[in-house]
Amino acid sequence: MNYASGQNSNHYFLGKASLCSSTSTFGGFGTTTTTSGSAFSFSAPTNTGTSGLFGATQNKGFGFGTGFGTTTGSSTGLGTGLGFGTFNTQQSQSNLGGLFSQPTQAPVQSNQLINTASALSAPTLLGDERDAILAKWNQLQAFWGTGKGYFNNNIPPVEFTQENPFCRFKAVGYSCMPNNKDEDGLVVLIFNRKEADIRSQQQQLIESFHKILGGNQTLTVNVEGVKTLPDDQTEVVIYVVERSPNGTSRRVPATTLYAHFEQANIKTSLQQLGVTLSMTRTELSPAQIKQLLQNPPAGVDPIIWEQAKVDNPDSEKLIPVPMVGFKELLRRLKVQDQMTKQHQTRLDIISEDISELQKNQTTTLAKIAQYKRKLMELSHRTLQVLIKQEIQRKSGYAIQADEEQLRVQLDTIQCELNAPTQFKGRLNELMSQIRMQNHFGAVKSEERYYVDADLLREIKQHLKQQQEGLSHLISIIKDDLEDIKLIEHGLNENIHIRGGVFS
Repeated sequence: MNYASGQNSNHYFLGKASLCSSTSTFGGFGTTTTTSGSAFSFSAPTNTGTSGLFGATQNKGFGFGTGFGTTTGSSTGLGTGLGFGTFNTQQSQSNLGGLFSQPTQAPVQSNQLINTASALSAPTLLGDERDAILAKWNQLQAFWGTGKGYFNNNIPPVEFTQENPFCRFKAVGYSCMPNNKDEDGLVVLIFNRKEADIRSQQQQLIESFHKILGGNQTLTVNVEGVKTLPDDQTEVVIYVVERSPNGTSRRVPATTLYAHFEQANIKTSLQQLGVTLSMTRTELSPAQIKQLLQNPPAGVDPIIWEQAKVDNPDSEKLIPVPMVGFKELLRRLKVQDQMTKQHQTRLDIISEDISELQKNQTTTLAKIAQYKRKLMELSHRTLQVLIKQEIQRKSGYAIQADEEQLRVQLDTIQCELNAPTQFKGRLNELMSQIRMQNHFGAVKSEERYYVDADLLREIKQHLKQQQEGLSHLISIIKDDLEDIKLIEHGLNENIHIRGGVFS
């Protein structure tokens, strides 16, 4: 599920702007390179520039792999799709050290901040009124999150990225936190192939993974799940079971398996199989979650970040994550659509199962009723057989004492039933009351329902018309019968005449 948190104008995605120039430093949304020419004929040479604001080009400090940001993995991955990928995405590492740290030094950040302020407010590139236009242009580039801000002939331009704090195309959403432990050994592999191809070649992939693991007979590769991702990609979750000589088995920890996959030669083999990204699926520790929430991501306003934490609908399961740029918004939209289709497919399957169970229930109830009737019939037949058998067995014998006692009890019960003041009298009284209630009910019904005289005349007229129609129909049928008899008589005479001629 995706949630969006919007409490500030910097927080919302703005509409698509149409600003384009073949030689301008504004390269379009999402681009970070510029051409050598410029609409303002800058004499300063175009170079790659220093690292972006707050060190955004070195290590963002809050990357999200395939979930949010770059596509390089890390051992602290948190899943794909609606979950988020990895932190510290520039370098893959198996430990958690420096997970959310900002490696850029403070002096560099200070210089970047000063240069950015100069480019946005007081550039001194041309020394005339054009510098004010240049400042507005730099502000537009900063709001858009792309391009370079020229402000001084002797200082390289500032590189504007989407992580800069002035970029308006930002929002904060929420992603589910995984709850798997490192001992579960789950590692996520993203294939640049369709799900149907993965499922059809699943056994071959397992064998290939086993070869990549060295072909050790004590290791078994298992597939935990296969899920479709947007852009014809597929997520495959695997784990490896290691069996010891004494017969016990355990799962290889996720960090250990991930560290093996991140080796250069192993990574090349995985890429040949179509793997574009690998990451572990392990839960974050409370300390990591606390550090993540306390430190806003690069380029995100701390006020917006604090408001996102307050608006979190479920802080136990969801964690706020930044959404920078329309590309990230589109990716989340595709993931959301994909999950919606999967949920709808699952609902359709459940609905079909419910319909099938309802049919089975109806059939079962009918069979139960049939078996009950059959049981009752068999019980009656069995009782009749026992009665006849007992009669045959007792034939020729005198009535025994217990039988005589039963006869006396039956006679006593019969006398009690026929006694006027006992049960028979009460039954007669109940019958009288029932008859009286029926009589009163008939009287009340007569008094309650009344047919209007005009309506009664209309009913009589309608019935009279029906009667006349039936009489007319009967007369027609009689005429037809007479005609049929006449035709039959004529046919019989013709038959006799022809018979006399031939004879």
